[in-house]
Amino acid sequence: MSRILLVDDDLGLSELLAQLLELEGFKLTLAHDGQSGLDLAIEQQFDLILLDVMLPKLNGFEVLRALRSKKQTPVLMLTARGDEIDRVVGLEIGADDYLPKPFNDRELVARIRAIIRRTHIQPSEAPQAIHQYGDIHLDPARQEVHCQDQLIILTGTEFSLLFELVKNAGELASKEALSEKVLGKKLMPFDRSLDMHLSNLRKKMPERDDGRPRVKTIRGKGYIWLP
Repeated sequence: MSRILLVDDDLGLSELLAQLLELEGFKLTLAHDGQSGLDLAIEQQFDLILLDVMLPKLNGFEVLRALRSKKQTPVLMLTARGDEIDRVVGLEIGADDYLPKPFNDRELVARIRAIIRRTHIQPSEAPQAIHQYGDIHLDPARQEVHCQDQLIILTGTEFSLLFELVKNAGELASKEALSEKVLGKKLMPFDRSLDMHLSNLRKKMPERDDGRPRVKTIRGKGYIWLP
């Protein structure tokens, strides 16, 4: 049973979501302010955190920033509909995905399952070999990346994106295909999720010894991981 932490100060919505997610087979823990949510997220192990942006004591961005300094637990941000800046900031800090309020129950459950599925690969399901691509070593079973002999701390989404790009090095990976494989959703107009995850990935990966870029963006089409 997957464990989910919901951090939201809307008591009515929290109770409704608790009933919905428990019926879907999830075990839910509730927190109604940012500080208590952060404390629970750090002290306990969760498969996913549902994190509202507008929270008392600490807002969602402050919670996420503090959490990412300690743990890489997947986070689905709950944002106000139409507030693009909240989505961009959340993704920059390290959110795995976002969902605007009000949302459809079925879409929420689908997003949760997609994130947990891609960030919690069972050893029996993962390729057993450690893959090497130039100076990068990928261990899918452990969800670990080493580059130039150092461990690179990535979120589950960033790991999945890197894996999809490097295993098709030299080929164009379309944004549509990456969105479905990495984010578990169809690419929507003006959705910048992939761009933000790639930007975070670029910042975390060390520069190549020869100074060449690791990835090339083909505007409007996708990305090419340069061999």
